[in-house]
Formats: sequence, C-alpha cells, structure tokens
Amino acid sequence: MNVSEARSDLYALVKSAEDDGITTMIHKRDERALLAPLDRFPAARKAGAFPTWTLSAAQKDLGTLISRAASGEPQVLRRNSTPVAVLLPADPDAIALSSDTAAHPGAAPAGGAVNSRPTPSRERGRRLATLGDAIGHVLSSNSAPGLSFGLTGLDEATGGLHPGRLVLVAAEPQVGGSLIGLAAARTALARNARVLYAASGPSSADITRRIIAAEAGGDYARLKTGMLTGHEQEVVERLRHAPLLIDDGSDLTAEAIADTAPLADNLALVVVDRLQRARNPRLPLSGEHLPEASQILRELARTQQVPVIAVLDTDDPAIVNLLDADVILTLTNAPGQQVTTVTVAERDLGIIASTQLWPDLAHARFLDITPAPAGTTTAEADGGVPDSVGTAADRELADAALPFTSGAVKGLAAEAAHLLAALRTALAGGHVKDLDELHTQLKAMAAAGVQTPDSAEGRRLTAALDAYNAAVPAAALTQRAAGAAVSGTPSDGVHTDTEDDEDAARDDDDGLAPGDEEEEPEGAVFPGLKILKDAVKRSKMHPIPVIRTEEREGGPWPLISEDMSGEPKWVHPDVTSTRVAHIRDNGKRVRRDKLDVPASFGDGLMCLIDRNGSYPSACSAVPLAPNKLLHTGPLNAFDKGQAGIYLIDVPEWNFPGMPHPLGQLVDRTDEQGRVWVTTPHIKQLERLHRDGHLTQRVTIHDSWTGKTNESLFKPFYAAAREARADLVQVGGDAYANYKTRLSIALRLLWPKREEQRSPFWRPDWRMSMVAEASVRHWTVAFKAVQEGHTLIALRNVDAAVFWTPNETPPDTYRIGTGFGEVKAKFLQPGEFIPEGDD
Repeated sequence: MNVSEARSDLYALVKSAEDDGITTMIHKRDERALLAPLDRFPAARKAGAFPTWTLSAAQKDLGTLISRAASGEPQVLRRNSTPVAVLLPADPDAIALSSDTAAHPGAAPAGGAVNSRPTPSRERGRRLATLGDAIGHVLSSNSAPGLSFGLTGLDEATGGLHPGRLVLVAAEPQVGGSLIGLAAARTALARNARVLYAASGPSSADITRRIIAAEAGGDYARLKTGMLTGHEQEVVERLRHAPLLIDDGSDLTAEAIADTAPLADNLALVVVDRLQRARNPRLPLSGEHLPEASQILRELARTQQVPVIAVLDTDDPAIVNLLDADVILTLTNAPGQQVTTVTVAERDLGIIASTQLWPDLAHARFLDITPAPAGTTTAEADGGVPDSVGTAADRELADAALPFTSGAVKGLAAEAAHLLAALRTALAGGHVKDLDELHTQLKAMAAAGVQTPDSAEGRRLTAALDAYNAAVPAAALTQRAAGAAVSGTPSDGVHTDTEDDEDAARDDDDGLAPGDEEEEPEGAVFPGLKILKDAVKRSKMHPIPVIRTEEREGGPWPLISEDMSGEPKWVHPDVTSTRVAHIRDNGKRVRRDKLDVPASFGDGLMCLIDRNGSYPSACSAVPLAPNKLLHTGPLNAFDKGQAGIYLIDVPEWNFPGMPHPLGQLVDRTDEQGRVWVTTPHIKQLERLHRDGHLTQRVTIHDSWTGKTNESLFKPFYAAAREARADLVQVGGDAYANYKTRLSIALRLLWPKREEQRSPFWRPDWRMSMVAEASVRHWTVAFKAVQEGHTLIALRNVDAAVFWTPNETPPDTYRIGTGFGEVKAKFLQPGEFIPEGDD
C-alpha cells in the first residue's frame, strides 16, 4: 500500500504486526519499506539502538520514516515507551548492523521468538509465547501505575484498572453510573496522569461542575449557579491545570474516540460517558450502534494499552450481553436501601465479586462504606459528621438529612436539600465561618416548616428540624428573617428560598399542566388557544402546526433548545450583584437581586424598567417558517426570504456597557465556538454589522430553513392587545385569567411531554418568538445606552435597570400599559430589585 493509505491505517497495521506477526509492504514512489513485527528484527528492542517514534508522531511523519527505513536505517515504533513494531528496508541486505546492535546467532529475544530473520516474502506468521514468558508477563503487568477507581471497596473487588481492558459500567439513569468513570478520572488527575473524557450526553460544563463538587465536597446543584465558596475556589485553582481532555462535541463516535486517543501523548485513561440504550440520531453512541462501538473501544484499549471505561445507561442484561467488554460493573439500588450495590463480572467467567458504595449524589460522587475504626463514633461510621465541629443539633440535623442530600431518598424540596447539603459540607470540612452564616437560614427554614415524606427517614428529619427550631423562639426567627430581607444579608451562594425567576428552567420543563391543551369554554375572558389556532389555520401558506412524532428525532428538531432564546442575564462589570432574602406580603420567602453601584457612577437612583407583554408583542412580526424546515446547509449570506435556524460563529462584541447581543447564548457554544440561533438573532446581527457595531458579517456554517412569514401570529397579537386594553383597567381575577391563558397558548407551541396533546409542536416557532422578544428588549436598551444612559443590568425579555442622576427614565422607552410600553420605578441605592408581584 502507499504512504497515504498506511498513514490512515497505521494503528491497525501495527496491531496486526504485534498480535499476528503480519508484515506490510509500504511504498513511497520508488522507496519501499516493511512495517514488521519486532520478532523479525530483535535488535529493535534494544534501547537507544535505533531512532524511535511514538505512534502519533510516526503517523504524522510516516513519509519521512519510510524514506529513512528504505535507505537502510530501521525506525522503531513504540506505544508510549514500549516498542511494538519496526520499519525495515524491503531489501533485507540494506541494513548494516554494528556488532553491538546485531543479535547474536541463536539468541532468544524477549517474547520467546527464535532469533532468525524470515525472508521478506513471508508476510504472515503466528507469534508464539512459552508458558514461562506468559507467566512473566502476567506477574509483571499489574494494574495501570497510579490508576484505580479511587474507591477502596471497588478496587478490591475488581483488582483495579488494568491497561488494555474495557470496563463497562451498567446502571439505570439516576443511579450514578457516570460517577464511577468520574471517580477514576479524578484519581488519575490527582496523580497528574492524562485522561481523555469523551462525553456523549453530558457537556464539558457538566463534567467540570461534577469534578469540582466531588473534589470540594460542594453542592453540585448550587455550582450550576456559578457561585463558589472560598474552599471551592481553592479547589478550582488546583484543578485548573489538570491534564484532562474533554471531547463533548456533536456526532461523537467510537471511531472518533479511537482516532483521537493516539494523538494524546502519555494517555493513561479513557472514559466514555455514555452509551445510550435508546436510539438518538444526535448521539451516534446509541441504539443499534452500541455493539460495534464496544468492539471499537475494546480494540482501542488493547492497541493503546490503556484502561477504557464506558458508561451504559441501562443494566438490562439483554443489552449488556451484546457489548464486548472485559469487565462489567452493574450498579443497582434496592428499594428501601440507602446504598448502591456494584456487581463485578468478568468476560467468560461471570460474576466474580460484589461490593457496596454510599451514593453521595448531592456532591456528584460515591463514598466507600467502611467499618468503623477504633475510637470513631457511630455517626462517623455510618457516614455521619465528626463531633468536633458545630452543635449537637447541627450534627443530628446533618445526619438526619443524609438520605435526602445523598439522593438515596426522594421527597424533599430542592431548596431544603441544597441548604442541608451545605450544612453537611461545612461540618465535614470544619468550615466554622460557613456554619455561622448557615445558622440563620437553617433556623428560619425550620421555623417555616419543611414538608417531608411519611417514612422513617422523613420522620427522623422532621424531628431533627423541630429540635433545631426549639433553640430559638419562632418570633425571634421571623424578626431575624425579616431583618435579613431589609438589610440585604447575602446568602454566600446558598439558595435556600423559592426562586421566582427561570434560572432553573430546563428543556423538559414547559410550565404546562394536564388539561392546558383543551380549548377555553364559550364566554372565556380570553380564549387564547382558540385564537392562536384560528390565526395559524387562516394562513394562506397552509402551515404545518404539528411535526409528526416519528420525525422529531431527526432533522433540525434535536438541534433546538431553550438556550436559543438568547435572553440576557447581565450585570454591568463594575456593579456588584448579590441575592438577598425577601418575604412577600403573602408570607412567601423569595430571593431577589441587590445591585451595589460604585461611587464612580456619581449620585443617582436606579431606574427599573419593566416591559409589558414582551411575548405577545413579539408576535406582531416574528419571522417564522410555516412549513417544514429543509436542510439548506452553509450559506454565503442570510436570505431575508427564509426563516429557520442557523449555525454561526459567535461574533466578537467590544461594548463594555452592553451585554453581548446573543445574551446567554455566548456561553453555550460548541467546541468550535459556534451556536445555533433563530432568525430574529440573525437579523439583529446583520443590522449591527450594517450599522458598524460588528466588524465582521455573520458566517453561516449550517442551516435549516423555509419560506418566511412574519404575520402568522399577527391576529393573535391583535386580539391579545385589544383584550389587554380592557382587562388591565378591570384587574382582579379577570386580568389574571387573561395573562394565564395567554401564557398557556404560547407555551403550547412546544409542549415537552408526550401526554400533552397540544394542537402544536413547533419548537422553532416557540424559540423564534422568544428570541424576537429578547432582541427587541436588547435593542431598546442599546439605543438608550447610545444616547448616554448608563445600563447597570439587563435580564430576561422585560427587565432593565439604569443608573440615572434624575428621576427621568430613558426616552427610548414609552411609559404606559400597552404592549411594548413600560412601567418605570425608581429605587434608592441598596434596595433590592423587585420582581413580579413584589
């Protein structure tokens, strides 16, 4: 074969030489060389005798190496530091050996092969090993140096991680299978060993947060907010230069992983997270592709001589038995038990061992279950906290909360679980300062009451909360909580109260309830769903309101996400934002933003702008594709006659007084710095380039589009505007019902649950409408900034905060109650920013 072909197949050719003794002829024009097993030229095993190359380096410079080998200079190929094959001249007489490198006649080289030189015509041969050689290899090949699962019980049950073996971790969702691979990766990184983490499902941000949570003992859910304690920041700095390589790109295949791994020098471990049982067209490591993928990963482990851990999202034996793994770890949670059982099975032997782990899912990790050493308390032995820090009430509350904070028992509100997890972290780490700050919040929570499940764990937690509350009179707690709200005491990143914002919104949360899809009865105050259906039905473009279920897993639909809204969550870089407690008039505890403006801004007030009806207002002229989206691929320029979704580079934005026009989308890029956006954002970026605010025009790398229509939702907008003009004056239940039905109608454009029988399923329509609202919100704020106003915060699609020296809002806004108009409220420095019904 020629050099190009050999370069592509180099790893397979080396494996054939190493395992089967196969020699391959490679030619480069008139130069010919043989890629041969070491048994054909035993002198290549001698360190320093000939030039040596790692396989990745040899692959890059193979043409040069062929020329050198053809001229009579053997080139040794090695995997890490181990020679595995050699490039020889096709003419066996071309090699001139010195006396110190030539093998002595009759010497037996390593591996037991006879030291004779077969003729070049013999292209095949089976490499044989004596039993003595095999015993020596077994005794010398312990687990990979410095590598283990990092869990004593699991390492004892498996014998640790061994080079050349594929370990399959089989676990149902929410059992924690990914955390086994993560534990092994963390252990390797602690020894400065290079790890390749191939993420097919979780993002690099997910993996990073899990590592930080596990290493720091921090609350994984809280880390999603981006708020770190001092201890966690120290851990982040320590991890910043860890040799972890993450590939969370789209279309990740087993072949891509096998191609990438050899390019990582001194690779010690590969983790593949995860193989998905159900077929997903966006995830090649899923469905019917799994058996072939497991074979490729097992081959990768053997050829690279590294352990490969692959996580599978099911423990179904029918699926597991189809996969080609050396070791299978099956994780299960028995009902009523708070531990995870790991069953260890080995290829051809079946189950060989089992062990149990303690799931600490709140901190994204497993813990060992070990017997209590002499001198430890019962609480410590049972996974409790030491009695050297905190009060007895602290420790009892933390221990009672453990089943819930670990994730083993469900049924506790998320905010309560997060706060209790913070308590356990502070006690375990001896963080006295954190404990002092947590006490007020914990006592207020205990005084308010926490709903717990009717189980032994729930009753114990209730008793612990009652005991905790008994230490301080309820009246004092209420006064203290109210004082915290007024004074703006920050929570140091621990969210303990109900959040009214949408920070926690997910792609599977549409805010809909069963029955919302039913049309309103005759005489309804505002039959929003019926109006929207009629508007779409009357269009002359014959829209397709529902994409068929069988089509939703392919084409553009898996590419659309809630991130495409592009809503800003921005605070001026010179302004400090903290979350503070607030109690509404109805007694509901919430958290709100408090903005601290530096003295350099001068005297002034905060002007809060609240935009009316952002979503229905956007319906007046949102560009949509009424029919199916077709794959139109890369585009030289944006076509105004089309609408859909576009894959673009995130443009550079150099305007410190304004957030990026794409809002939070800039934090959702793929590995190439690209994002999928809808038509409103494309039009916005085109306009900014035309006006000179962006230096480069948008580059469209891929697209799914259809003929555009900007008036599809206009009848709905007109009806909603007319109804609001009347009902906003009436107020009360009628106006509240109007707002509810309007919101439901627009949310039903993209219902997330199959049981929701909505008359629509067009995620592109929904996200284009939201993006249009976001673009309009951003544009008006930008005009105000261009006129000299100081913007200090911009969020969602309806809220902006300006710093103004006089009680006059920017004149780019229209004050009023109609769609697109705003309410303006002035706040003194230090006041929190009200939201909703505050």
